[in-house]
Amino acid sequence: MGKMSKKTRLILAIAIAVLVPLSFFIIAEMKGKGEIPMPGYFVSEKIISRTVDGKLEQDTIFHRTSDLKLTNQFGETVGLNSDLQGKILVVSFIYTACPSVCPKLTANMKMLQKAFRKDPKKEVSMNNEVHLISITVDPMRDSFQQMRRYADRFQINHDHWWFLTGDRQAIYDFARNELRVSVQPEEGGAEDFLHTQKIVIIDQDRYIRGYYDGLDSLALGKCAYDISLLSMEKKRSKKKK
Repeated sequence: MGKMSKKTRLILAIAIAVLVPLSFFIIAEMKGKGEIPMPGYFVSEKIISRTVDGKLEQDTIFHRTSDLKLTNQFGETVGLNSDLQGKILVVSFIYTACPSVCPKLTANMKMLQKAFRKDPKKEVSMNNEVHLISITVDPMRDSFQQMRRYADRFQINHDHWWFLTGDRQAIYDFARNELRVSVQPEEGGAEDFLHTQKIVIIDQDRYIRGYYDGLDSLALGKCAYDISLLSMEKKRSKKKK
């Protein structure tokens, strides 16, 4: 488990806030020349084999995440796919009673919020292409009101960051079977508890494009960089249509 001192956290925050906007311009130049690798795809579902001109070719079909409907911090029923169509999702799992990992994870997610500000002069003005998601793994205790209070502690942008609660089984199925963030077998019952410090990036087409340790400074920087890449990929795909 990575730990960051206040000094390291400050340096990382400054680096992300400064370098991410700059990276858009660098990435645009390099990508135009075909010199930069894009984030890969995760979780293959099957491999299709076919013969083309006498040669065997194989294509990998990658997993696309299904929709998940939960309740946000305003008590509204929302869907990750149906209400956030075309957006890049940055997903984490927390619970508000967590004394250690979750506050640090949420603080690091806030660094990403700052990095992707649409207007650098405004603290919580966020790039409309990116949406942050924090899902509770303790929905029995974390009502939407509690999630709102927790979110307000971090002064987040409510328009671009949802704190979600809802059906426990749906949340755990999504975490385990859609995002594959836990290798723990599903036990069922009250003793079954999922806790992860991973951050997951899901692209506009709902493919998983990255897993990152949300408490590790290098991983967080890589996460921010990959979001920049996917934002450029999204803009390029729009131009082709």
